[in-house]
Amino acid sequence: QVQLVESGGGLVQAGGPLRLSCAASGRTVSRYAMGWFRQALGKEREFVAAISWSGGQAFYANSVKGRFTISRDNAKNTVYLQMNSLKPEDTAVYYCAADVDRSFIYSDPQDGYDYWGQGTQVTVSS
Repeated sequence: QVQLVESGGGLVQAGGPLRLSCAASGRTVSRYAMGWFRQALGKEREFVAAISWSGGQAFYANSVKGRFTISRDNAKNTVYLQMNSLKPEDTAVYYCAADVDRSFIYSDPQDGYDYWGQGTQVTVSS
């Protein structure tokens, strides 16, 4: 079992930065692909970013490309999402997820995740 706990959410003004963390416990996630997703009120959950086990591969949704950066520290069993130039439309609950069946990501970075965190709220004011 893998437990994932997100933190770092909050209220931020448009244009500002925020850094989310996802701490894993129960099992090391150092060999797993990890992802970030978000769900805005009244909308379906959507893919934000994914990273391979070593950090050598990173994938982003078009809506966040160039503004968000996913990274990981395997020694700390933690994945991060650095969010810059935030927009009101980035407001959502952000979730991290672990894919225990993949270390590398060759296709469909948005699919196949097995464990999910409880989420952290990000609110961007205009």
